[in-house]
Amino acid sequence: MTPLNVTTDSLLSPWEPGGFALTVFACATVGLVAVILFLTKFVNPRKRGLEKDRPYECGVIPSDSATARYPLPFALVAMVFLIFDVETAFIYAWAVSFERMDVASFLSIAAFIGVLLISLWYLCRKGGLQWSTRRTR
Repeated sequence: MTPLNVTTDSLLSPWEPGGFALTVFACATVGLVAVILFLTKFVNPRKRGLEKDRPYECGVIPSDSATARYPLPFALVAMVFLIFDVETAFIYAWAVSFERMDVASFLSIAAFIGVLLISLWYLCRKGGLQWSTRRTR
């Protein structure tokens, strides 16, 4: 077994950063993507038609235009879901490291949950979780 000669073999060495190795990798990647796209078009040509060009909506035939507006409660429920989903991620991360926490971390998560409970109370008070169109107090 012969030792590696650093002066001549460093051009394609994965251990030494260089522009040539990156260029070869980029060209190989672009070439592979081009071959895959060509084979996709060659093996399975696109068949145009009325049914093929219609947007897929889980079996429901579209009847309105694409600019139809959804009612506001859908957006409100989506925002509430995102808020409480992020809250769950933070609380889970806190719970995993609970053994190593001190009183300050407990007070910080208690304040975090308190702010979320206040926001939930405000949301319920303003009627953000009601699906009816009329407002109740």
